[in-house]
Amino acid sequence: MLPRRTFWRVTMLALPLFIGLSTLPELARAQAYPQRPVRLVVGFPPGTGPDLVARILGQRLAETLKQAVVIDNVAGAGGQIAAQQVAKGTPDGHTLLLGEVGSISIAPSTHRKLPYQPAKELAPVSEVVRADFVLVVPATSPHTDVDTLVAAARADKHRLNFGTFGAGTPGHFGAEMFASRAGFPIEPVHFRATGDAISALVNGSVQAAFVSTALAAPQVKGGKLRALATTAARRSVLLPEVPTFAELGQPDINFSAWFAILAPAGTPAALLDLLNREVVSAAQTPSVRKQLEDAGFTVLGTSRSETQRLLETEAQRWAALAKATGFQID
Repeated sequence: MLPRRTFWRVTMLALPLFIGLSTLPELARAQAYPQRPVRLVVGFPPGTGPDLVARILGQRLAETLKQAVVIDNVAGAGGQIAAQQVAKGTPDGHTLLLGEVGSISIAPSTHRKLPYQPAKELAPVSEVVRADFVLVVPATSPHTDVDTLVAAARADKHRLNFGTFGAGTPGHFGAEMFASRAGFPIEPVHFRATGDAISALVNGSVQAAFVSTALAAPQVKGGKLRALATTAARRSVLLPEVPTFAELGQPDINFSAWFAILAPAGTPAALLDLLNREVVSAAQTPSVRKQLEDAGFTVLGTSRSETQRLLETEAQRWAALAKATGFQID
């Protein structure tokens, strides 16, 4: 038998080797990936912004992974059905989610009985794009800038009718954030269909709304809506004449709709690392970047740790806002 001191020395020297051997199966699985078509689940219908992101990114991933990437549109409940499917899925990298701020960061604070837990059941891969918002009013509105809109809203005894693309969405909570900081009340008017919300804005049925840059740009350029400010860090290339809220002295109005690739929790770390490299490379490919930027998105491609920090800070941010407004869907 070895003396106790010698035994522990040998054990400590051998430990790194044992650890290395234990990761070999995980590395082997990552090297063999993918073994069949990859399913990229999107919580919105074909033709929408998230669907466009998934298809542009998926096409490039299929080329580099040398395996089909199937876009699966599982629409409904603001992306929650899709998120639940992937959260309960097999953690082998063959089922991924294009997650977004609403179903991942906002829903846990607005739903008491959410059937999935994003923080526990989904693993971050990479934030791929963001869509910033534009504060718009009808072209016939008397308000030509943010200051005149705020002044009128403060002076009016009635609440400002603010259109949204659904209760609990970034546009809804963003409107609540803006109104709270500016010191006036709003009456959110929720629309299920994007087209209905835009029509209500154009015909003046609602007085203002936060609309994604991609949706707002053609309406503004066509003279149907007027853009007052954007929530982006920098002016949009689609609307370069429109100032940011930061330029107007309101840097806190800086929310956006982010989109990230997520995998079921329990997916091996080596496989998550491989997916991160592939997704970041795909997003940064010049042709992919151009397509996404032309569609109004800001292209990112973050590390796993950066994406994890995003999920943590966004969950805290929207939880605080939900608590402040007292808003609950169920």
